[in-house]
Amino acid sequence: MENSIFKPYLLNAATYKGGKTKSEIKPGADLIKLSSNENLLGPSPKAIEAIKASLASLNEYPDGNAARLVKSIAEYSNGKLTAEQVVCANSGSECIEMIIRAFMDDGLECIVSTPTFMPYLIFSRKMGVNVIDVPLKADSYDMDIDGIISAISDSTRLIFVTNPNNPTGTYIPDDQIKELLERVPDHVIVVIDEVYYQFVSKPDYSTAHKWVNAGYNVIGINSLSKAYGLAGLRIGYLYSTPQITEYINKLSRPFYLSTLSIDAGVAAISDTEFIDRTVKSVANGRAYLKKEFDRLGLHQTPSETNFILVKPDMDPMEFEESLLQHDIMVRPVGNFGAPGCVRITVGKEEHNVQLINALEQILQS
Repeated sequence: MENSIFKPYLLNAATYKGGKTKSEIKPGADLIKLSSNENLLGPSPKAIEAIKASLASLNEYPDGNAARLVKSIAEYSNGKLTAEQVVCANSGSECIEMIIRAFMDDGLECIVSTPTFMPYLIFSRKMGVNVIDVPLKADSYDMDIDGIISAISDSTRLIFVTNPNNPTGTYIPDDQIKELLERVPDHVIVVIDEVYYQFVSKPDYSTAHKWVNAGYNVIGINSLSKAYGLAGLRIGYLYSTPQITEYINKLSRPFYLSTLSIDAGVAAISDTEFIDRTVKSVANGRAYLKKEFDRLGLHQTPSETNFILVKPDMDPMEFEESLLQHDIMVRPVGNFGAPGCVRITVGKEEHNVQLINALEQILQS
């Protein structure tokens, strides 16, 4: 394609496809959606009230840099962050894209560890980046630190770490994160995507705040889509050192978050009662499903998220379709690098009971 107006690596790039909506599957049906890791309790009540109060001012432009939301995120961190360390964006996925645009270019390299969240690969390849996959260790899904270090070259700029991980639900303990950071050279940034952090119960888990403030080359990514129940508003943020965030902020678009997103985000962050209720609901539901999956002989991976990865003794597409006959949506994740596996969101108590009732019929038949 000599003198083509198209970039070949973008022309051939894949497009990320998120989970399907209820209306795409069965229009008008009362489905139980356990396929997208959303908050089944709904959105934060405080966020709903804030949206209602904002409706009369939609004729005005929002904060140019989401200043009120940035301030709230810093305050919510209980002294771990300053406002200068936070950059908001239109979802956690846009945070990923901004980081890639800021530090990557045609011919440079990044490292991922599959099974993992696919936008790391897809967004990087759209920039002509060479993506090096150092897979998680089989069965345990532990991080292969030696493999990652061996894969680093002079062209490496980013290492993507998901903690806890999507789609496996596993977490990386502090000692492994520290070992990785101490062995990574100065020209490489470790990106820690922690959008499920509220659901982790292990004492040896830390968010990226710990590593940023210890002076490591780290960027943390978060979103208000999971525990806060605001997936439909697409609110994300990243944080790092003031030097790194000032640099990334140069990519921000004018008025990149709507007034409704900013007001809802500020309210949701303050809604600690709702967050506590969400975390408790997930913890109870996760324990119930773990016990029932064991009883049913359904292979599962220990989870520290609001979902559980299972590997049924049948084709995952058949498993998905069988549950859909019971009006329950789940998600096969072979495209995440986990062949034969299905990801199931932890629902409310009644959802979880209906899921187990359906599985009893499916697996016994």
